[in-house]
Amino acid sequence: MIGAAMVCAMVASCTENLSGDLDAPGIDPQGQGQDPLVVGNRLLRAGEYDLALDSFARAALNQGMTAEIMAAMGTANLGLRQLKPAETLLRRAVSEEPDWPVAWNNLGVILMEKGEYPEAAQVFRRAFALDNGESDAIRDNLRLALAKMENSDNTDVEEQEYTLEQQGDGQFKLRKLQENRQEQ
Repeated sequence: MIGAAMVCAMVASCTENLSGDLDAPGIDPQGQGQDPLVVGNRLLRAGEYDLALDSFARAALNQGMTAEIMAAMGTANLGLRQLKPAETLLRRAVSEEPDWPVAWNNLGVILMEKGEYPEAAQVFRRAFALDNGESDAIRDNLRLALAKMENSDNTDVEEQEYTLEQQGDGQFKLRKLQENRQEQ
């Protein structure tokens, strides 16, 4: 009996504050949650592609499938190396927002990953022009696509191994694995 009375007293003391103010630090019960698109972009920069994709899906529920959300979801899929859905989403995004260089760049990266160098070069040229040549990542990706087109008969496996390197603004840059090994 004493044990049951102690449990009831403990439960009562824990629930006393539930009807009153919340004292938890950093929680505003009347506050708004973060925009899922902003959260998704932060997760994308952190390399948390699965979580970013979930956040972008929540953003799509709130805002609809805008070009920005499609590009973000495509970029998250690119980070996960899911090229088919990434390509589909990024192609839809650039058809709705044809003046967005980051989306064009990421579409070019997918095409490079698939070995479609001539189309990738075209896409990178467009991204480069839209960006006024200001992005080093787009410029480097364009150079790489043009080099791959010129040396398309190159069968050396080591020469054709590339890795994705995410830039701070949500775009990707292709880097040779040899460059990464030399820098480390």
